[in-house]
Amino acid sequence: MAATTVDVEKRGAIAVVRLDRPDANNTINLELSMDLLAAALACERDPAIRAVVLTGAGKHFSFGGDLRGMLNKNATIDAYLRELTTYLNTAIARFMRMDAPVIAAVNGTAAGGGVGLAAMADLSIAADNARFNLAFTGVGLTPDTGTSFLVPRAIGAKRAMEMLLLNRAVTAQEALSWGLVNQVVPAAELLETAIALANRLASGPTKAFGQTKRLMALSLGALESHLAMESETIATQAASAEGIEGIGAFLDKRQPSF
Repeated sequence: MAATTVDVEKRGAIAVVRLDRPDANNTINLELSMDLLAAALACERDPAIRAVVLTGAGKHFSFGGDLRGMLNKNATIDAYLRELTTYLNTAIARFMRMDAPVIAAVNGTAAGGGVGLAAMADLSIAADNARFNLAFTGVGLTPDTGTSFLVPRAIGAKRAMEMLLLNRAVTAQEALSWGLVNQVVPAAELLETAIALANRLASGPTKAFGQTKRLMALSLGALESHLAMESETIATQAASAEGIEGIGAFLDKRQPSF
């Protein structure tokens, strides 16, 4: 299956799902959110797919939200973000609850919502040159893609707040020591390593894996309601004076004046 902004390549029992906007650093717009949900549904419904690898086309995993696309919406930015995050959050929930284990292969930079896509995976492998930066408050926005729910549970509240409030970039080795990823490998070996792990999982008890994933998802409690709150909060904040100034300053490559 191929989509405009998300490519799904079947390799036997494995689906390699690529965020496919490399010229825009795989930033997340409405089309990509819709295509990612379509990819998640395709993987979930195909009994031949027994493991999924999620990665980014080109040099980077994902720079997060498409800020230029948001700013172009002007007065309708809040409605636009509510629609975008509805598709995106549904995709996240599907990946987290499908039978097939999901492995994030994080290449280059994962920023903003890109960190959320890595955090929602069952297992995450980072290239040794990978960087993680939540970045939301730096542009006057609030977290989305489950980052304010999943990241604190992976690395602890204090470290999560350091990433959220100070926009601290975290290296691959730091991400490993903090518990944000499971493994760090040389960049040239990233996809090969992720596919090898996916093959190992694909030969396992897929239904037992799925039940285990859903038990873990239950332990997360109010994930869906939290995603809905994130969606509403970022939509409102993006339309505020802070959000407009933060996004504009980022695109103009200047310091924002909050």
